[in-house]
Amino acid sequence: MATTGSTLRRRAERLPPTAYFVTSAVFHYFGPSLAVLLFVHVSALGVAWLRIVAAAAVLAAWRRPWRLLRTPGPERTLVAALGAVLAVMNICFYLAVDRLPLSTVGAIEFVGPILLAVIGLRAPRNLAALGLTVGGVAVLTDVRLAGAPLGFFFAFANCAGFVLYVLLGHRAARIDGNRFDRLAAAMVVAAVVASPFGVVDGLRAFAHPWWLLWGVGVGICSSVIPYLSDQLAMARLPRATYALLLALLPATALVMGLILLGQVPTVADLAGVALVITGVAVHRPE
Repeated sequence: MATTGSTLRRRAERLPPTAYFVTSAVFHYFGPSLAVLLFVHVSALGVAWLRIVAAAAVLAAWRRPWRLLRTPGPERTLVAALGAVLAVMNICFYLAVDRLPLSTVGAIEFVGPILLAVIGLRAPRNLAALGLTVGGVAVLTDVRLAGAPLGFFFAFANCAGFVLYVLLGHRAARIDGNRFDRLAAAMVVAAVVASPFGVVDGLRAFAHPWWLLWGVGVGICSSVIPYLSDQLAMARLPRATYALLLALLPATALVMGLILLGQVPTVADLAGVALVITGVAVHRPE
């Protein structure tokens, strides 16, 4: 068993970190697309709770991270902070997309990571790449700052949470030891933090097996797969490089919207995708 695990680990390390980022990018909007469709049956808070608890159950059963939660020290503090951020970020994200279009929430979500890229990138080539990706994000998104002030409050709160997730996630990924145990422990903390807000609405799904299975699928697609992929990517990508690559996510949202929600891209959407891809191609890690 140990030999098999070591073999899988070596194979995983041979893959380029961008492969893990692309996996995360695909599922970053595939999962929320499933969640939006579930809003018809379960409230946004309930779906957020189902997502977090399902992901926590899967990761905890796999990693059994109880030692990290019991042992005092800086690592437990980091895990607790990351878990709290994951809970608040996911709750705010679903409350925002319940009131605003997914593309609008996505546009706001990338304000913070783009600022991180500005801080971390200094070479002229990378600054040019940043300009291209920012332009692409601007073309791709249609941010309407009227009509839903509470939705925008939650969207900007999610943006702040996303920045903290990138910072804390990078720190957790770079510590020696098994980063997956830290992620699993953080998801358990997130489930505890989120429960007072969504457990009542989320429990409604337990009376409908199909809704419950749907919620579990949202958790796996939205949290388990992308967060594991993020840890593998963050461990080997500089923070600024990772922040810049996040600009690919609006393009991913466009593709997911076309495939899952039937949202046909306009000429402007395609132009935005082209700018983002060009920016990523121009960028070089420092």
